Amino acid sequence: MKKLFLASKSPRRKYILEHAGIQFSIIDSDYKEELNDKVFSYEKIETLAYNKALGAINNVKEPCFILSADTVVVLDNIILTKPVDYDDAFKTLKSLSGKSHDVVTSLCLIDFETKKYILKSTVTKVEFNHLTDKMIDNYINNYKPFDKAGAYGIQELPKGFVKQVRGDTENVIGLSSDAVISAIRQLEFLL
Repeated sequence: MKKLFLASKSPRRKYILEHAGIQFSIIDSDYKEELNDKVFSYEKIETLAYNKALGAINNVKEPCFILSADTVVVLDNIILTKPVDYDDAFKTLKSLSGKSHDVVTSLCLIDFETKKYILKSTVTKVEFNHLTDKMIDNYINNYKPFDKAGAYGIQELPKGFVKQVRGDTENVIGLSSDAVISAIRQLEFLL
């Protein structure tokens, strides 16, 4: 297999790849992520992942695969972005209370030489229990989830937050290792 570069600074994605035994190096992407609106579409999230991968191409000088990803939390077809402050995080978690939502991670794996690429989206359904204001307040104050889509990290949520997860929990954390391995196999087959 060609060398793999991860175009992400996410410690959670790094951990998932390491835990899966996938060898890789970190690389910067020059792409500045922007969402023009918060209405969800797979095309929008896959385009973000693709642009992140393309933004890293100029930073490599050897035959390789570049992997990038974008994770969003979607409630009622609206993307819940990273909160800007305490009030925004509180409002976001309150909106998820007692409801089911989707976590969508789109990944892009691109070959540096041929520019052939694979786009994959993984969806996991997460249902929250009813959350009290105190539960939300304690979580925000203790975990400061301001760098996380949807204002939470499932791996750190206190007991009682999550009622049910249907699908790949790694995907909720930020990247499905199964999806990465599948994309690598598909791209190698295309070359």
